[in-house]
Amino acid sequence: MPSKPSIQKSATYLSLLLVGSLGTLAGTQLLPTASLAPRPSIAQLPLPGQGPNFIAQAVEKVGPAVVRIDSARTVQTRTPRIFRDPFFRDFFGGGGQSPTPRSRVERGTGSGFIISSNGLVMTNAHVVDGADTVTVVLKDGRSLSGKVLGQDSLTDVAVIKVEAKELPTVNMGDSEQLRPGEWAIAIGNPLGLDNTVTAGIISATGRTSGDIGVPDKRVGFIQTDAAINPGNSGGPLLNRSGQVIGMNTAIIGGGAQGLGFAIPIKTAQRIADQLIDKGKVDHPFLGIQMAGLTPELKRQLNNNPGSNLRVEEDKGVLIVRVVPQSPAAQSGLQSGDVITSINDAEVKTATDVQNKVEKTQIGTALQLGIKRNGREQTISVKPGPFPTQVSQSRQR
Repeated sequence: MPSKPSIQKSATYLSLLLVGSLGTLAGTQLLPTASLAPRPSIAQLPLPGQGPNFIAQAVEKVGPAVVRIDSARTVQTRTPRIFRDPFFRDFFGGGGQSPTPRSRVERGTGSGFIISSNGLVMTNAHVVDGADTVTVVLKDGRSLSGKVLGQDSLTDVAVIKVEAKELPTVNMGDSEQLRPGEWAIAIGNPLGLDNTVTAGIISATGRTSGDIGVPDKRVGFIQTDAAINPGNSGGPLLNRSGQVIGMNTAIIGGGAQGLGFAIPIKTAQRIADQLIDKGKVDHPFLGIQMAGLTPELKRQLNNNPGSNLRVEEDKGVLIVRVVPQSPAAQSGLQSGDVITSINDAEVKTATDVQNKVEKTQIGTALQLGIKRNGREQTISVKPGPFPTQVSQSRQR
């Protein structure tokens, strides 16, 4: 809610890793090499049967299945204001006709990886968003025309199809078993430098979209200090065995180093399967804006004369706004309600609610335990499909 900035977490500047889509790269910034060197940890010790060159072995195994994705889109440029002025057109004999609209072609480069030998490629949605043409370039030099089967902006996952057979593929790992301190290997095409390999560790798991400044995404991100740069978007993040554990997608800008983020491969696979099957993803949607309650937030709301909310609870998830005509509105949920549980399981944060909703089938009722004016109630809500026309600002 723009009128209550205290409710919202300060946004962190985050750069999605687009290259060339908004212009030509102006230069390359050199970083001190010492700042990129990961510190060794116990998790980095070689496994039995693995020598010191396990990174090279993982890259040799996976490298042929990592691709470069070139995209192009045509953008109509705006007619200068003076040319839209009827007086200007009449005075200069324009006959009342506007000048012919101009257009330009924007080009971008990203990364991807082959998930099936018959030509299915996984990448980020923002790599191919709005593209008129998509070209997939293999490590062996072949260039193949690609068709976007589907893309999902809420998770930033897309699937491309190329006409080819017997292509090399990646092996999938288990992103749900990751521990901070384990090795992480990134392969991609940063800054136009094809087949670049960087290595580091898993710095953290379960980073929320709010943590990294993209509250419109529905992903619990993997954080890594393996160097990720523009052009790595859509490329694989590997474990020490060469299995894909994530899809590189974002970095935090503003001079920060070692702060890269990847979509867990389990999430990316689930979304990709739906895109392949039906070309879209139906995300469950309640239609609420919410915030995790803290004593400080309670104090701010109750002491703010401009706030129309009065809160009695110290914990739970506060419903800040209910979207009109949404499943939440139709079920009777109201601003000021505090969600304490879903299907008898306690929820403490907005992320808890988001995860519960995301794992629910559309149309399947959720039993929300709430407190309203100090009284406990249970309200049944059936999530509907996420409407694309609704603003994606913290609505679940």
